[in-house]
Amino acid sequence: MAHTAIQASDLTFFSALCAAGSLTVAAREMKVTTAAVSRRLAQIETRAGVALLTRTTRRMSPTAEGETVLTHAREILAKLDDLARALQSRAAVPSGLLRVNATLGFGRSHIGPMIARFVKLYPRVDVQLQLSVDPPALSDDAYDVCIRFGPPPEARVIARRMADNRRLLCAAPAYLARHGEPRTPQALMQHNFISIRQGEDAYGIVKLSKVGDKRAPDKIVTVKARGNLTTNDGEVAVNWTLAGLGILQRAQWDVRKYLESGRLKEILCDYETPDASIYAVYPPQHATAARVGAFVDFVEKSLHDAA
Repeated sequence: MAHTAIQASDLTFFSALCAAGSLTVAAREMKVTTAAVSRRLAQIETRAGVALLTRTTRRMSPTAEGETVLTHAREILAKLDDLARALQSRAAVPSGLLRVNATLGFGRSHIGPMIARFVKLYPRVDVQLQLSVDPPALSDDAYDVCIRFGPPPEARVIARRMADNRRLLCAAPAYLARHGEPRTPQALMQHNFISIRQGEDAYGIVKLSKVGDKRAPDKIVTVKARGNLTTNDGEVAVNWTLAGLGILQRAQWDVRKYLESGRLKEILCDYETPDASIYAVYPPQHATAARVGAFVDFVEKSLHDAA
């Protein structure tokens, strides 16, 4: 025989009834008659298909099935309370100090201008923006939100994907006219490669895979490209590339306008690099802060509008 599912309001009632200890006390606390409490209990037991309480005129106690319902009821109601508090926190007016970290180039060209617009919408938020070469570890709680390329290595943080992004290879048409366009990854070694040296990562290393094959490690081609220009600043590297001095690997967000205008041309379009999608990363304890939620939502919308 099929039974109607137990409802959320049933769990609230049953939990309160068990806490009261008797139908009479429960009726007094709920400000209804004892008969009304008894009828409600009978309805719940009918829906459950089993007896949930054994009761006499003086005492009552949960059956084995009632104990199971009570345990689940308390867990579910606690989660609902947590959800309500989280929503209330997110719905609150964003205010207070917001510490943001972003990479040098992307932070300067995109996140900085976004923050300027964000504080106009939320003047009660004080923003501190720190730009750095490498993403900081979130374990020291130095930042509320980090905007970075690629998923984070830490599993205990929240990583929200903001927008698609990929690194691509490009050069000025004038450079390609003089030196020719490379058709294979290995051909990069015959060209002047402009390197960006940041942190401890090896520079001039290009990892490419045929489109659709990047999950097959044996099909990834690693090339050590060389050139006479190296910098730790992405904007400088882009300007060198615009001047026709070499080939550059750079995030599409940083060179898109030059590709669209024709000042740069993408090369080796049949190949792709490892994922460099844009993520907002933050510790779980900051997830319910109104200022963090508002900022992450704002960045995601801004990137979506700009795409």
